[in-house]
Amino acid sequence: MSPADTPVIDRPGVPVVDVRGATVAYERTPVLTGVDLRVSAGEVVAILGPNGSGKSTLVKAILGLAPLVAGSVALFGATGSGVRRHRHRIGYVPQRLGAGSGVPATVGEVVAAGRLARRGLRPPRPADRDAVARAIAAVGLTRRADDPVSALSGGQQQRVLIARALAAEPDLLVLDEPTAGVDATSQDAFADALRSFVSGGGTVLLVAHELGPLQPLVTRAIVIHSGRVAHDGAVPEPTGYHALPGHEHVHPHARTDRTGIWGPGWDQ
Repeated sequence: MSPADTPVIDRPGVPVVDVRGATVAYERTPVLTGVDLRVSAGEVVAILGPNGSGKSTLVKAILGLAPLVAGSVALFGATGSGVRRHRHRIGYVPQRLGAGSGVPATVGEVVAAGRLARRGLRPPRPADRDAVARAIAAVGLTRRADDPVSALSGGQQQRVLIARALAAEPDLLVLDEPTAGVDATSQDAFADALRSFVSGGGTVLLVAHELGPLQPLVTRAIVIHSGRVAHDGAVPEPTGYHALPGHEHVHPHARTDRTGIWGPGWDQ
């Protein structure tokens, strides 16, 4: 039986994400301290904050990729080992992970890998192929479906990763800096894909340094500062340099070879 065939019943009113008192430390240095966060079905929640504030660590804690020192995380009302029954319901796009990775795979092949969590080991069915085609179309890459991912631009590769997550037809989509360092066309494609996903009842949790074209979709913003929740509500107005007309968030996610200084888009 594939994960998708396992019956999962949601209790009315139970949050999709429920974080209570989450504390994470690396080598005894606290990164998150007592963080609470609840995300209801249909919300688009942006996690904002300065570099090094703990934004990405919070997402990793929610997904079980960063162990908690204290507190708890529940997904779809499940905790601990019970979360495994809901894994196929979560689509995750990590921060700036290249889609090519040196493997000569096509766009269609990479996106099709997103169906594995839902179909398990059984052969692909027409429904699987249709889901892959819809996901590729959602990010505007239908004409590139048979092209090697390595031949795509960085922004297009990031779109492939989002399509891979969408192909699983998740209920919750988690994105870590999806538009950072990519071109304006890809940013607009991300916004269109998320708009369609949300209109179908999906829930989105995204980490961002700046929101750009995604801002109209955001229903709520969480600002993390020094590992704690400093704001929970409407998206704060930008200040300083980011408020200047014409400012765009196209930061290089790499550090310079000569100075070792991290670029302005880096988190943890």
